[in-house]
Order: sequence, then C-alpha cells, then structure tokens
Amino acid sequence: MVDYRPDKFKVAQSFAAAAGQYDDVAVLQRQTADELLDRLSLMKIKPRKILDLGAGTGRNLALLHQRYPDAQLIAMDIAPGMLNQAKKRFRHDLGLKRLLPKNKPLQTITGDAESLPLADNSIDLVFANLALQWCDPRQSFHEIQRVLKADGLLMFTSLGPDTLTELRQAWAAADAYPHVNVFYDMHDVGDAMMASGLADCVLDVEPYTLTYETAMTMMRDLKILGAHNVNEGRRRGLTGKDVMKNVIKAYEQFRHDGLIPASYEVVFGHGWKITQRGQQSSDDGSVHIPINEIQRR
Repeated sequence: MVDYRPDKFKVAQSFAAAAGQYDDVAVLQRQTADELLDRLSLMKIKPRKILDLGAGTGRNLALLHQRYPDAQLIAMDIAPGMLNQAKKRFRHDLGLKRLLPKNKPLQTITGDAESLPLADNSIDLVFANLALQWCDPRQSFHEIQRVLKADGLLMFTSLGPDTLTELRQAWAAADAYPHVNVFYDMHDVGDAMMASGLADCVLDVEPYTLTYETAMTMMRDLKILGAHNVNEGRRRGLTGKDVMKNVIKAYEQFRHDGLIPASYEVVFGHGWKITQRGQQSSDDGSVHIPINEIQRR
C-alpha cells in the first residue's frame, strides 16, 4: 500500500474555515450521501447507537434520525466549527419534533477517525460519507472495528486516486509540485478493511462528474469545501500568476459542451463486525464478493 499522509492539522483547519459556506457548494457530498442512505435501506439492522463519522455540517443527521428514530445519534468531526454548524442544522431540521420526549439529544464529539474517542463495542452503525479519504485506512478501519458492537455495520464512501484527474494533469503541465490530494486505491482500502477484522466487506466504485463554467470557479469551490491540497510535500507559499495562468490554459483541453469537468472516483463500501464467520445477507439478495474479486464498474 502506497502511504499518502495528509497534514491532519491542515485538514482540521481547512474544514473549520469552510464550515460557514460548505453547504452552498457541497453538491457531490449530497449526492453520495443520498446514494449511501439508499444502500443502507437494504441492510438488516436496527441500530441503537449511530456514529456519523465526519458529520460535517450535519446534513445527514436528520435523515438518519428519520430512518432510525429510536437511535442515539453521535456526530463526530475533526473540525469543531463543523460540529457547531451540525448542532444548529439538526435543531433546524427537526423543528419542534426535537422536543418530543422519545427523541434523544444529539451528541457531538471532536475526534479523528484514526483515534476514535469511543469505548470498545459501543456503536451499532458507523456512517461515514466522504470522510475516510483523509485517513490512513489501516488505522481508521482498525478503530472503527474496535468501537463497533458485534453485528455492527460500517457504511462509507471515500475517494479514489482518479479523483480530480483533470486538475492534476493541468497542474502537472505548470510545475512539479503536488497540488491535488492523492487518495488510496479501492483495493488498498479493501485490504485494510479485511486486515482490521471487518467481515463480508463489499466495495465498488462509481464515477461522478461535476461541471463548471471556468477552472477558477471549480478551484474556488474546492477551497470553500476545505478540500484543497493538504498532502505533505505540497508547495508552500503563494502560487504565481503566471503559473496559475498556465494551469487554467492546460485545463481548457478538457472543456466539453462549453463546460469544465471535474471528475470524482467515489468508493462505496460496507463491512460488518461479526464474532463468528458467516455471511450477512441484504434484503435485495445480493451476493457479497470477496475483496480479491472486486472489479471496477
């Protein structure tokens, strides 16, 4: 497994700065979350404690509450500013329903998926939408497996190495520094899941493409999302105007039908913590494929 190490302090700092405007441009995050929730509906599970790992501004909390109204929700994020937004949004989304006696108050915890501040065997469902790509998968899956109860479920999305390939190529034409975050391949993710002890792991990849009028608009949205370059080895300091002009010029080769594309490789996955080897079945009767037989769509 190639080791990509984002600067965690920079990750937290970026997302804290993005909290106020995040929802305005989080198009991909909404799309992948809705798909992940659809997949969750096929799982036979009635969780009592749910961890929204990398909860961000809390967009998915009310949706999880709607599906599992009796469950205790825990929102965790590396950026305290995001959790402040999540608490406000959850109160807003529930409205007066939050005052019903049966509703459990939302718990919020600042934490990192590589070192979860939770007890062993304490969570029934971990829901992580576009959060684990910032982590070492070996460590984060080990921690998730540790906190899951027996028969607990992890549902997640992450980003693969073909994410923002156009932007990476455009920058490569301008200088030799890494300017685009590098993410783990799906097979490395699968190996890390199996090594952690998670069982009946299923992974697949789906391509997503967002379009923009200009490359600068796309890069501005990435900055608002807090998803600009946080990898170690990135260039320090400001980028010169001439370099940026070269990047924008190189990006123009990808323009199609008058728009600039930004491609994303989204990894969807789930895995169970089971005490005895056995196969978990889904309501749709789908077959769970061994990791070594996984292929791209």
